[in-house]
Amino acid sequence: MNRIGEFGLLLILFFSNFVSATIVTPKHPHEGVLDTDNNKFIDPKVDYEKFIGRVSDKDDKGRVLKIHVENNNTKFLKSGDVVFFKVNNMDQGRFCKAFVRSVEDFYFSIFVQQFKPCWPEDKYFPRGMQLNFEAKIMSQRVFEASKFRELLLLRKDGFLKQLSQVNNFLWSFEQQKVKTAASYDQQINELKQAKRKAMNNLLRLRQENIILQTDLTKKLDSLDESLEHYTVERQEHLLDRWDLDHDSGLPMGQRPQDFKKQ
Repeated sequence: MNRIGEFGLLLILFFSNFVSATIVTPKHPHEGVLDTDNNKFIDPKVDYEKFIGRVSDKDDKGRVLKIHVENNNTKFLKSGDVVFFKVNNMDQGRFCKAFVRSVEDFYFSIFVQQFKPCWPEDKYFPRGMQLNFEAKIMSQRVFEASKFRELLLLRKDGFLKQLSQVNNFLWSFEQQKVKTAASYDQQINELKQAKRKAMNNLLRLRQENIILQTDLTKKLDSLDESLEHYTVERQEHLLDRWDLDHDSGLPMGQRPQDFKKQ
């Protein structure tokens, strides 16, 4: 490295050390900030009834003024709202009354009945005048807007949670698909195993019943023979057996024969 490069490097290191030594980290987290962030909500320390605007345009008769504001809270005004204003640096002690005609971002139009309370009648009311406004309806409009914003934030949180669930499902769709298919494949395999086991049990039961059938048949046959053998005959004769003998004419003696003496 040449001398110019070494000198430049030393110069950079010197300034970096100097800056780091001179910068002091604020002890308070909001030190050095104009005001704490209210997260776009209403600030109870701020008087929203008072605000400043500047006349940017007016109609030919000078009764309708278009006001430009740096604070866009005037977007909450509605047509017909009543506002009062003074000309800046004009200590007249009274306010002029005006009605809001239309509202847009950083602009709103007002209709002024008369300028006499806050501006001399014999003087021309020029464009570019700074007006100090006071409107009680303004604080109400800001309060309503702040509450409605809270509801919108709650709805946004709900939508974000739903969107997160949808995104998680879509991002893990292939994994869920494989997992679901594997679950059903497992159930199918379990059903196949259960079916195979049930069929095997049924075949085994059939074979056992065939053997039992043969055994029971043999036992019944044996019982029938025993029953036949142990049948008890009746003692009395229903007919005279002597009358049943048939005489065929053969040379046979009379019966009973005479007793033969010896």
